[in-house]
Amino acid sequence: MAVISFKCPNCDGELIFDPETQKYKCEYCGSKFTQAELDALQPAESEETDAGAADGSDEAEQETTEQQSADTKKKEGEDGGAEAVIYNCPSCGAEIVTDATTAATFCYYCHNPVVLGKRLEGKYLPNKVIPFKISKKEAEKRFLEYVGKKKFVPKAFFNKKQIECLSGVYFPYWIYDAKLQGKLQGEGKKIRVWRTGDTEYTETKFYHVEREGEVDLKNLAENALQKANVQLVKGVLPYQFNEMKDFNMGYLSGFMAEKRDIEQKAVEGNMQATMKNSAEKLMRESVQGYNALSPSVSSILSSSSLLKCACRSPRLAARIVSETNISGGRASP
Repeated sequence: MAVISFKCPNCDGELIFDPETQKYKCEYCGSKFTQAELDALQPAESEETDAGAADGSDEAEQETTEQQSADTKKKEGEDGGAEAVIYNCPSCGAEIVTDATTAATFCYYCHNPVVLGKRLEGKYLPNKVIPFKISKKEAEKRFLEYVGKKKFVPKAFFNKKQIECLSGVYFPYWIYDAKLQGKLQGEGKKIRVWRTGDTEYTETKFYHVEREGEVDLKNLAENALQKANVQLVKGVLPYQFNEMKDFNMGYLSGFMAEKRDIEQKAVEGNMQATMKNSAEKLMRESVQGYNALSPSVSSILSSSSLLKCACRSPRLAARIVSETNISGGRASP
């Protein structure tokens, strides 16, 4: 499996994506390149092999097959079926082990960025990516400002070595757009309270309320990585989808990235529920002027389109951007 690293044509150093300039930067000679200039370069490649197959000799393979089998079974039992994979760093030649979903990482020895290109080919190739926009230095500054305002924060949060490990990570998501036809019926209440002397009066009026129309939802997102922390994934909303760009491997250089291991069919149920709940909420919010509203009937029909997308952390997942055209509402006492 091909391992990709992007080399500077001036000094042969590693190129990484620079969030501040949105260009590719060489940390050795300081050269910067646009996406068009990077596309003209030939990224350096080496081969990635399955764990236990890095040694090409038959004798070595026979000696290690039994141990590898035991190690693989152990990893499958502990990691839920994840397979270890060995790659050779294009810069220093070291062998580094990754799990089956890693798509971009760093060499543990020379610390140069490496993109595992074959992991994101074919059906696993993302359509879009939201590139990082702040540098690691700025991220560290914001992190320290945030935790500095909190009480009872453990000292480990301020440990220099811990902060140096801060790294941007791209996470995969399934992204949906949806157009829905909706109908909502319910009972609205208007309550008026007043006093005359020592007597308090309460007047309650009941209304039959209907709403019917179209709801257009954009960029609904569903996590596509099993090992992701779901609470973290949902807690960093929203993304700026107007900043999405066509996917290119170069954006991953200098960051960590994961490929998806949850397929479309596995998220359809959650996505249908999200679309229905979002549409019902928007239709209910269009009803104004009542103290209380109790829906009795709701009907949501949808047609959705799918977009694969690789997104980033820390600002994971997506914001529901909705445009509504709700008509036919009426209220009668």
